[in-house]
Amino acid sequence: MGRRRRRRRVDPADAARALPEAIAALSQTLPAGPSPETFRRAKFDRPEAAPALWRLLFRVLSPQLADGASASFSPEAQVRSVKLALRTQGYPRRALAQLPDDGSQGGRELLLALAWLLARGPLPERLLTQNRVQLGDEMPVCECEALASPGPPAPSVEADGCVDIRHLQWLMGKLRFRWRNLMASQQEQCALLGKIHSYTRGCHSDRSLGHLSVTETELLRDPEGGRQLLRRLERENARLQAALEWRRRELVFWRWMDTVLGACPPEASQPTFLPRIPTPGTGALEPLVRELQALQGELREAVEARRAAWEAGGSSGVVPAGFRSHHVAFWTCWWTCVSPSPTWAPPSSLHELDRASTGFVAVSSAPRALH
Repeated sequence: MGRRRRRRRVDPADAARALPEAIAALSQTLPAGPSPETFRRAKFDRPEAAPALWRLLFRVLSPQLADGASASFSPEAQVRSVKLALRTQGYPRRALAQLPDDGSQGGRELLLALAWLLARGPLPERLLTQNRVQLGDEMPVCECEALASPGPPAPSVEADGCVDIRHLQWLMGKLRFRWRNLMASQQEQCALLGKIHSYTRGCHSDRSLGHLSVTETELLRDPEGGRQLLRRLERENARLQAALEWRRRELVFWRWMDTVLGACPPEASQPTFLPRIPTPGTGALEPLVRELQALQGELREAVEARRAAWEAGGSSGVVPAGFRSHHVAFWTCWWTCVSPSPTWAPPSSLHELDRASTGFVAVSSAPRALH
């Protein structure tokens, strides 16, 4: 007899600790991540959990802002920014947009919005990449040299109201001036970076580099800066370890989010945040009506000419060269526009062409019923 494989029993204490540990790992990878207790209160829609989640979503959706810059925004501004960013990205729940702007409510909806952002892509990895500690030298490349130099004039676009050309020229000149300043500062930065690389050539332990970076040069001048850099690297390593722990325990979080979604009241299945299509007035349709009337007149003239040629060819018993193919193409185009039946086939015989030509005037002049 073979040995029976013993099933591993799951300790209830380990299962109870798995969810807080998963949420703690997630919070450590996010900027201004709240505690697991805040997540638990948000599930039951407690008002004390809403401000922390509003701040978290604001930092997640605005990763380029530093801690001091984000603190300068008022809570109302942060709430409006989060709503606008989620609406722009296509967040489907309407209940979030209906929350008050004071940031005192909506813990459960904010928890669902955070889960939606996590499900869309690798959010922790993206935030870690954007906030990583830079040890090497990186230079942004300005690819907008066309704005710094005057080029050919742009194509003219008709405007609804009066446009001040002098104001537009002043704005364009101001934009070009700022681009020139940006390009000059980048060129100066590249020159200084090249001097640092040339002065420190041969000082690096890595043979492939051969020179020190700006950060490493600062460490030689300021030992206190080295200790600060060490603390930043330790915090980054802790976030990387938390990201690995989050990936191992991610399934526990999503099972818990199923219970959070089940506690929410159901919403209507209709799509939300659809763009409103403005209804044109009668004045906007007048050019189209005039164009259709002109095309109708040209079409009647072409029909009369075709009928006269057809009658002349029928009386003599000779069909004009190339007339049959043009006539069939003409009636195919016409009946494609006016025939209500999608299965209609173009006439194939001369008798059918003559009969179609005879009934054209009655069909085109009489109003057709809507089917």
